[in-house]
Amino acid sequence: MTIELTRLDPAQFRAVIAERQRDGFSAGGIDPATADRLEQLFHRPIDARDAVREIIADIRTGGDAALREWTYRIDGVDVETTHASPAEMEFAWDGLAQPVRNALIAAAQRLRAFHSFQVDTLDRGAGDAWLHPEPLGRVGCYVPGGRAAYPSTVLMSVIPAQVAGVEHVVVVSPPTPSGDVHPLVAAAAHLLGVREVVVAGGAQAIAALAFGTESIERVDKIVGPGNVFVTLAKHEVFGAVGIDQLAGPSEIVVIATAGANPEMVAVDLVSQLEHDPLAWAVCLTDDAALAESIASRFAEVAGDAARHEIIGMAAGKHAAVVLCASAGDMTTLAAAFAPEHLSLQGSAAEALRDSVRNAGAVFVGSMSPVSIGDYIAGPNHTLPTQGAARYRGPLAVMDFVRWPSFVQLSDAEFDAIAPVAISLAAAEGLAAHEAAIRARMRVRQRS
Repeated sequence: MTIELTRLDPAQFRAVIAERQRDGFSAGGIDPATADRLEQLFHRPIDARDAVREIIADIRTGGDAALREWTYRIDGVDVETTHASPAEMEFAWDGLAQPVRNALIAAAQRLRAFHSFQVDTLDRGAGDAWLHPEPLGRVGCYVPGGRAAYPSTVLMSVIPAQVAGVEHVVVVSPPTPSGDVHPLVAAAAHLLGVREVVVAGGAQAIAALAFGTESIERVDKIVGPGNVFVTLAKHEVFGAVGIDQLAGPSEIVVIATAGANPEMVAVDLVSQLEHDPLAWAVCLTDDAALAESIASRFAEVAGDAARHEIIGMAAGKHAAVVLCASAGDMTTLAAAFAPEHLSLQGSAAEALRDSVRNAGAVFVGSMSPVSIGDYIAGPNHTLPTQGAARYRGPLAVMDFVRWPSFVQLSDAEFDAIAPVAISLAAAEGLAAHEAAIRARMRVRQRS
């Protein structure tokens, strides 16, 4: 099977962007095999959203017993205790090969150093009214797992919470076939000093974090990526608990100008398509010869890739090279798409850096691959997708801090602003608001 980039012109790509915007947020579809699996689990045809709602309702009422039951039904594993023990986590760390251990330590140190720049402890405001930063009390970090393992996600979600000063951080991750959390996840949690790791995944884990069970205390906020069921569950529990974002399939846009290496561009496009059959990979270039070279190299790299079946499915829907007239056209189209990852490659990469907008993370130059940002570059790899880069950036320390306001007026300050408040309360027809202020004015007049 030949895997190719679709050739588009700017007008065609604008139409693609417009269609994507009309569709709005999507947690991603489910394949026929997953649909059949849902029907087996629920003994009737059911869509993913309704399945998630039913699981959440069951966890809310059934607690730990329901969590154990759903884990068994979905994962085929009977997990006797909800939490991994500290001894298990230490054993997992001790069992790591030294190169992997060193890599986790190095990544954790660099990530912690970068996120430390984001700490804000100063009050904002005047002497009579101000905002005060306070870390959240308890946060849940979802880490995909089971047969696969993503220790990088442990680092990316736990470290900013710890840097923010969150007192209680709990990691949740699906069980392996043996009923334990994956050793790499356990080891990463041990490295960071996480004392609470829950062996559960999917919608049932999100529900347990949001509403609590007998053994799991509810959290203030849930962060971390996951599959369609995790994303739908986060959508359903939002309001009862905070969430970081609703993550969709991975995305990369490469702006390739003259001098870009076709090999580097091609491997970067392929690297994101291997995540998901719905992933996006788009190259914008103003060089026709470069466009053809990139397309040719892409077909070779994609065809040889280990996950070529997934890459082929994704490329058939969402992979393209767009030949543009100018650098301005490229940056305009990239901003309209608002990608999760934006890579600038070629001789104009640095010159374009400060003109790009609406990207979750920007990677400048051929030696700054998106893939290295997934592990150790410094900024977080939990990024906005599906156009959300228009209004937010990476997961950061600020996501784990709230800013309550304080008002402490002196008598003189009250006297100065009370008449304004009375006028506005009267204009809005809120007589009791006005009365509360006037009561204090009378006290002031008698003193």
